[in-house]
Amino acid sequence: MIKHLGLKAYGKINLALDVLRKKEDGYHEVRMIMQTVRVYDKIDLIRSEQPGIRLSTNLYYLPDNENNLGYRAARLLMDEFGVGEGLEIRIKKFIPVAAGMAGGSSDAAAVLFGVNKMFSLGLSMEQLMERGVKLGADVPYCVMRGTAFSEGIGEILTPLPPVPQCQVLIARPPISVSTKWVYENLNVAARREDEHPDVDRVRRAIGEADLYGIAGHMGNILETVTIPAHPVIRELKEEMKRLGAINALMSGSGPTVFGLFANPAAAERAYEELRFGNTGLARQVYLTSFYNRRA
Repeated sequence: MIKHLGLKAYGKINLALDVLRKKEDGYHEVRMIMQTVRVYDKIDLIRSEQPGIRLSTNLYYLPDNENNLGYRAARLLMDEFGVGEGLEIRIKKFIPVAAGMAGGSSDAAAVLFGVNKMFSLGLSMEQLMERGVKLGADVPYCVMRGTAFSEGIGEILTPLPPVPQCQVLIARPPISVSTKWVYENLNVAARREDEHPDVDRVRRAIGEADLYGIAGHMGNILETVTIPAHPVIRELKEEMKRLGAINALMSGSGPTVFGLFANPAAAERAYEELRFGNTGLARQVYLTSFYNRRA
């Protein structure tokens, strides 16, 4: 019997993100290339004889009830399989919150994986992904991890070869952005053709293990909404490139920005400058790399 599990919930970045249209149900049809990075939340699952789910986090402003995706993930499986025992969930957050890195979705994915293992439910990765989409469009990808091409509302996934390793500098500016607001203000029909990223070109570069080709064709159509409202995102991108990034891009709906570095020394200098310098561009800064291990 497993009484305790320690898990890592990895964040993601978008190497390419395009939105094709808004569907009648309110969701948006997307084409994206997702990549897991080695920035992660720590999650402890503790089995309890006392029925019920108890969740706590290290951030006072995060919900500890059904409004938390990790809580909902545990409830989803425990209700379906009639698990009568209790579960304590402790989440220590490191992934920037509400910042385009799927932190909540990754927490939910880790809890799905952990509850399945702890209570011997016998679900495959594909079955966990099927259940994950009920919690959010990014959850199936966060179950799978690695490099993937994403379609539909984000739940149709095609695994891709690993992206060549490099240094990844991740920085969140001192602002908050509402994903709902960004998508509500994205008028796909009004976007110029050159504002749509060449997702297929990035995908080909991944297949060719061409880091410079990947970086050179990265794009995110949501920048057309978020950057005009928050110019600090453009400033942060330009600063990363000035400091040696091959290219830099906003992840998801923002405001997190990441830069890809082929030169480790330049990446370290850029990290030091953004973390400890007086630019004022970033509140949280991580120097990390890609994580390509599947679930």
